[in-house]
Amino acid sequence: MTARRPLIAGNWKMNGLKADAELLAGGLASRYKALQKPAFDMLLCPPATLVSVVAGHIAGSGLVLGGQDCHASEKGAHTGDISAWMLRDLGCGYVIVGHSERRADHRESNAVVKDKAQAAQAAGLIAVICIGETEGERDRGEALSVVSEQIRGSLPAGATAQNTVLAYEPVWAIGTGRTPTPDDVAEIHAEARKVANQVMGGGGESLRILYGGSVKPSNAVDFLGLTDVDGALVGGASLKVDDFWAIAQACDA
Repeated sequence: MTARRPLIAGNWKMNGLKADAELLAGGLASRYKALQKPAFDMLLCPPATLVSVVAGHIAGSGLVLGGQDCHASEKGAHTGDISAWMLRDLGCGYVIVGHSERRADHRESNAVVKDKAQAAQAAGLIAVICIGETEGERDRGEALSVVSEQIRGSLPAGATAQNTVLAYEPVWAIGTGRTPTPDDVAEIHAEARKVANQVMGGGGESLRILYGGSVKPSNAVDFLGLTDVDGALVGGASLKVDDFWAIAQACDA
């Protein structure tokens, strides 16, 4: 089996002011820096207003920085948008694309997500491409087919294990307190790896696939111990230093 280094990613969403960023990023940076040999990578994805602030607080700690979204173009007349190149200029190494909230709230299709991921990779960023089914799709038995279609439609041609991360987030489990069983997650992740491997021409075995959706300290060990789960994309719990750190510690369990 290919060794895949776990990635614990925090998506702060639309939360935080400068003072919050100092406490959160600073607290995590000091803990991560104190580790002799971290068993995991840790990624912080603050809102765009805090990217440069967080960059300053995590400098030299080993933590990595990411954006929550990017435009498909490098520059141009796109008021309110931010490009992957701009994120790179601020010190980002990653960017989330295709989060379910973007797919739903902004009607982003697989094709749009694919273009954004391609732009991220062209700018030198690692694209964290989100996939996941709605409650209705799962209830109709369509979870596997939906996730497979999203992967095939969202992965750009140049996707590799070095410039791409997949993140499976069942839409019905995000911020609801509901979580799928470990068996449910294992089934989806196995299918996701199989499909990604097909799309990438054999590179899927090295691809990191994260689980997200109401991840918390109490269930992190159950999910992070699964064969095809290579880390977590954490929402609400990433806003608390102790909770987010506890999730990361599950990588050593």
